[in-house]
Amino acid sequence: MTETTHVHTRGSDGVVRLPDLAARLLEEAHAHNSQRAAETITSGPSMRATVIALVAGAELAEHESPPAATLQVLVGETRLSAAGGVWLARDGEIVAIPPERHALRAITDAVVLLTVALH
Repeated sequence: MTETTHVHTRGSDGVVRLPDLAARLLEEAHAHNSQRAAETITSGPSMRATVIALVAGAELAEHESPPAATLQVLVGETRLSAAGGVWLARDGEIVAIPPERHALRAITDAVVLLTVALH
């Protein structure tokens, strides 16, 4: 999915500072041909959390859904679409991703926190 991959960026205190990470990833997305960048901030046997930055107009094309997932918008505005509907979400909003093929498009420059159940 992503061309930029970093894993587990944390401060010296072990805390991930989402505003700082969002700003860095958005800067990387603007510099990359794909117009996106991502970093997995935690991963374990049952779940994974990834921060994804998308430049306005960039899209994650339609893809399969994990067993359960949420999409929290940290910055900007997004459009999540699936056969079951369309959800617009912006700063501070969270959407449950439907258990069906779906796509994500950045309406404005956007950064999202994707949390996925792996089983």
